[in-house]
Amino acid sequence: MSSILSMFIDSITVILFLAAVTVELAQLLKFNPVPMILSEIFCANLGGSATMCGDPPNIIIGTSLGYSFSDFIFNTGFMAGICLLLAIIYFYMIFKKELQSSVVIDMASCPNPKDAITDKKGFIISSIIFLCAVILLVTHAQTGLTVAFIGLVIAVVTLIAAGKKAPVLLRKVDYKTLLFFIGLFVVVGGLEQTGILEIIAKFIGRLSGGNAGLMIAIIIWGSAVASAFIDNIPFAATMIPVIKSLSAVQGADLSVMAWALSMGTDIGGSATPIGASANVVGTAVAAKEGYPIGWGSYCIAMAPATIIVVLVSMAIIFVRYL
Repeated sequence: MSSILSMFIDSITVILFLAAVTVELAQLLKFNPVPMILSEIFCANLGGSATMCGDPPNIIIGTSLGYSFSDFIFNTGFMAGICLLLAIIYFYMIFKKELQSSVVIDMASCPNPKDAITDKKGFIISSIIFLCAVILLVTHAQTGLTVAFIGLVIAVVTLIAAGKKAPVLLRKVDYKTLLFFIGLFVVVGGLEQTGILEIIAKFIGRLSGGNAGLMIAIIIWGSAVASAFIDNIPFAATMIPVIKSLSAVQGADLSVMAWALSMGTDIGGSATPIGASANVVGTAVAAKEGYPIGWGSYCIAMAPATIIVVLVSMAIIFVRYL
């Protein structure tokens, strides 16, 4: 659920409600919710790497380099699908004992899912709008509509459908993030014009000696390590002109470097509690409900999973493209 939803919905939103649901479920079934929440965080970041709209770095990469929704599905989506199976096995193996419940649950006392829907009309309308958004995003290469245009249209339709509740939705828009993106692209444009990014590209080229495999390894591992400690959005935005320069100077395949950058930035953030927004939200929800997750326990579980997935992704890129 965490992975599939994160392919189409922002991972922060997914983890926000899924972590809360997990805590409720854990209290009902009498087990520790921390292993589940950690698994959900990792799978949300992994699921976000599968599509163009799943994670902000992918949106930036796709729109900057002209890749479509289907391009991501057949490339990063393929890698994410294989890695998801490995991640599920990994988390099951390390958390198997902690997830066992010795309490017999009376299923008759469980809440009815229908009770959660207080406004059935609003639920149906919202579901239809969401389905339309998914269809438009999947077919945007065929229709010629940009991701930005689709997002704007869906937002307007949502506000119209909300009626009197529209001002409430507008107040919930993350304007700080929008302003951050505007400033970010101004800074990246400045770095590109002054030649700083070209210098970085030449340095990576010299370091790899023009070897395509080594270049890909540097990009995917450099992205993963950097994203574990800094926000992957500005890093991805900064690296796009760099890989463009590498492609022009070294003759490397731009699309292969783009997939390596996407997987590195999307997955690397899972390694630490501060590496991605979903991590911060998930651990905050757990702490609020009385299940604090420290750096030690987080990294012990998540860092090996991150390393495994990055290794597998790099191996797939080498076998499939080089």
